[in-house]
Amino acid sequence: MSDQTQQPGPSNRSPVNPAGDPSGNFTQRLTHRLRSKLAAGVTHLTTGSGPVLDYSSPPGDPGLFGPDSVCWKVHADFTSMMTGGISALLLQALHPLALAGVWDHSSFRTDILGRLRRTATFIAGTTYGSRVDALALIERVKRIHLDVTGLAPDGQSYRASEPALLTWVHVAEVSSFMTAHLRYVNPVLSVAAQDQYFAETARIAEMLGAIDIPRSRAEIEAYLLAMRPALVASERTREVVRILMTAPAPSLAMRPAGTLMLNAGVDLLPDWAQQMLGLNRYAALRRTFTRPGVRVVAPVIRWALVNGVAKRAKRRAAAAVRERD
Repeated sequence: MSDQTQQPGPSNRSPVNPAGDPSGNFTQRLTHRLRSKLAAGVTHLTTGSGPVLDYSSPPGDPGLFGPDSVCWKVHADFTSMMTGGISALLLQALHPLALAGVWDHSSFRTDILGRLRRTATFIAGTTYGSRVDALALIERVKRIHLDVTGLAPDGQSYRASEPALLTWVHVAEVSSFMTAHLRYVNPVLSVAAQDQYFAETARIAEMLGAIDIPRSRAEIEAYLLAMRPALVASERTREVVRILMTAPAPSLAMRPAGTLMLNAGVDLLPDWAQQMLGLNRYAALRRTFTRPGVRVVAPVIRWALVNGVAKRAKRRAAAAVRERD
């Protein structure tokens, strides 16, 4: 059973409650239908690209981290991860070699949503998938990276498998996810828990081939500061911003939420990154509307995703493995 579907009931006829009044059942059915439609619209933003994973099996498998890890908690909230993913994509585009690889080897100009979906699949799969599925995803990405090579506009050569480049992509992602979590989920998450999150997720970057990976909040902050001289807002960077900010919504009904998420992603960026990207002009106005807007929308999305990936993985990890005869 996926996020988008529920098991059908035994009959299409509305059961009558003990008082003989079908109105209670009607309300339940209407609520169920509304929840299902909303869940389908939301998950359409992050599913449909990459391998299809079964997060419900095998029973007892904790994956690479397990339900007691901080990354299971941080990555569980759809809204913060969506806005964090948008922020990460914009931040990554400031690195000329990272951008060159995407520019030359990706379909993002015609399928920006597909890129977000592939990232979402990888993050969800390596966080919540079974150990076998998570390791297979990592090996799949490593194979893809081997073919992503070329020359940037300034003549520098690039390889997606280059360890320092992998570190940049990783830090842009996890720092954005944590910023989103602190803003929209748990603003009082302790520094110790944040450090644990960065240490946990560094394992994935290490398995992909990254080196010198920051493993604490202080190290993340120091790394971003040290990287700033190497970042460039080029014509290509501005084109990425334009494509992302004008990306069509999956449906007319999702357009307001999509616009809100995009602007919330921009708002998560550090001030210096917003300035480099030319997105700082309306920063105060964006902040005024997006932050309250996301805080209104997020609980509705949480209500809709009653059978999300994190919940299925938690049930899988808690399930007792049956003894074989």
